[in-house]
Amino acid sequence: MFENLNWWEIGALLLLALLIFGERLPKVIGDGMRMLRGLRAMAQNATSDLNKELGTDLQLQDLHPKAFIRKHILSEEEEDALRKPLQGLFDDVKSDLNGVKSDLSDVAAAADIKNPAAAPGSAVEKRQSFDLDAT
Repeated sequence: MFENLNWWEIGALLLLALLIFGERLPKVIGDGMRMLRGLRAMAQNATSDLNKELGTDLQLQDLHPKAFIRKHILSEEEEDALRKPLQGLFDDVKSDLNGVKSDLSDVAAAADIKNPAAAPGSAVEKRQSFDLDAT
C-alpha cells in the first residue's frame, strides 16, 4: 500500500496526522484498527458462508474466475485435453524461435568488428563462404 512512499513522506504524513488529530490520534488509530479487524472478520464470514453454500473448501484466491473454473468445473482430464493442442503449437513456435535466435547470434558474431573470431580469414568467415558456395 505504501510502496511508492519513501521514509520522509511517511514521516511527513505522520507529522501531519499528529497536527490534525493532536491528542485524539491514539483514539483515531484504535478506531481504524477496529474497522480493519471488522472488515477482515466480514471477509472471513463471507468466505465461510460461500464454503457452506457451495459445499467446497473455498479460499479467497479461488474467487478469481480462472482459478474457480480450473478448480471447480474442469476435471484434470478436461484440462489436459484443452492444453494438448496448444502444447504442440507452443513447442513448434519455441523451436522456430530458438532457430531464429541461433541464426541471429551467428549474424551478430559475424558482424562484430571488435570480435577477433569474426576477422577476415576466421572460422566464422570460412563457414559463411562455405554456406554461400553450397547454395
